[in-house]
Amino acid sequence: MADSSAAHAPRRAAPAAPEAVIQLIVFRLGDEDYGIRIEQVKEVTVTPEVVRMPKTPLFIKGIANLRGDIIAIVDLEERFQLRPAGRPVPEFSYTLAVEAADYTLGLMVREVPRPVTVPVSLIEAAPEFVQDSGQRDKYLEGIAKLPDSDGVIIVLDMAKLLTPTEIMRLPGRAEPAPAKAAPTADAPTRPEKP
Repeated sequence: MADSSAAHAPRRAAPAAPEAVIQLIVFRLGDEDYGIRIEQVKEVTVTPEVVRMPKTPLFIKGIANLRGDIIAIVDLEERFQLRPAGRPVPEFSYTLAVEAADYTLGLMVREVPRPVTVPVSLIEAAPEFVQDSGQRDKYLEGIAKLPDSDGVIIVLDMAKLLTPTEIMRLPGRAEPAPAKAAPTADAPTRPEKP
């Protein structure tokens, strides 16, 4: 006779799949919290000496040597007009070296940035009216609601933070190598080896 107790035993519920999360590096601009995905941040360091460059927008504070790489230092408070333009660079600040597809940028912030993990379900699309109408691409990835408080984090999309024109004007940006020109009819050519 078969044991019927196994058929009547309560079934265990399958373990719930862990909720998807993103990790952000969070910093303050003005009185608000902003964040960038942690995979876009190469490093956080005390801001090195910044050298001002001519003919650059006021929000580009200049260039700095960061471990042998020359990168442009951007003041996001000025970029987003969260404080008066032209305010001098503080004596002590931090720089987030962030990587986009073809350049590295230093984002200058006033306080030590901190890591924050946020469930993806708590990130909402940024309303159109809060986006910069002058930019073709929208640089806000979304608004993250903090689960333990009433606060929010404005999540930036690093790849769209600057316009293509601003990217081309970045001091210290490596220029792409020129393409090799094809030989012309007048140019001597080397004979091919058999």
